[in-house]
Amino acid sequence: MIHLKTREEIELMRESALIVSKTLGMLAAEVKPGVTTLYLDKLAEDFIRAEGAEPGFLGLYDFPNTLCMSPNAQVVHGIPNNEPLKEGDIISIDCGALKNGFYGDHAYTFAVGKITDDVQRLLDVTRASLYVGIEQFRVNNRVGDVGYAIQKFTEDAGYGVVRELVGHGLGRIMHEEPEMPNYGRRGRGKKFAEGMVVAIEPMTNMGTKNIKQLKDGWTILTADGKPSAHFEHDVAIINGAPEILSTFDYVHDVLGIKTDEEAPYKKTAN
Repeated sequence: MIHLKTREEIELMRESALIVSKTLGMLAAEVKPGVTTLYLDKLAEDFIRAEGAEPGFLGLYDFPNTLCMSPNAQVVHGIPNNEPLKEGDIISIDCGALKNGFYGDHAYTFAVGKITDDVQRLLDVTRASLYVGIEQFRVNNRVGDVGYAIQKFTEDAGYGVVRELVGHGLGRIMHEEPEMPNYGRRGRGKKFAEGMVVAIEPMTNMGTKNIKQLKDGWTILTADGKPSAHFEHDVAIINGAPEILSTFDYVHDVLGIKTDEEAPYKKTAN
């Protein structure tokens, strides 16, 4: 069952989403060679609690930490540990926060120091594909329209699109209907309606689309050991069109990235 949100509920969700965005912005200044993911996890937990929220992932389905920390060939659901990050790594950080009864859920893949040009292209294409998908999240479009747009964009760039892991509806429960695959056929799937809120989250592999899981029961890896990137926004349909509730602005301010990619989907005065 899809739970449509009122404007008031969407504003509460925006607050939760922005706490996650601010957390990722804080972490952007801390991601560097020599830092452990467990250290970053503790920083995030303290930051989220200081914002008056609860870590959304901690204990969810028995997950043991605040952040999913997935370096290099790990796609998602990596568990923080004491292994230091190295120059040239990438690290996908997925973070959730619960406040006022609603979840925010947001992800960004960071470069650790200087990375190779081909890995940077993977990050750039994956982030761009997120907005390609968001553009299709409109009243009377369907789930397949978003998935098709992301799939075509990323596969045309030569990358593998993960099939087994998908985006999702978001609200009082972390994972609501509908599922939001990053692949699909136009005109297929559930129809979008005013008040829907979803997490759109491309997961793109440099090589094969195929994945495998570690024995820890959580960590997902690319089957060929090549890098994977993951970017995620929380998006609502307001006045028939997509509006992002989260933002990468805090991250990009720290990293010195200049982009107007969010501009078409930001809140406007009503």
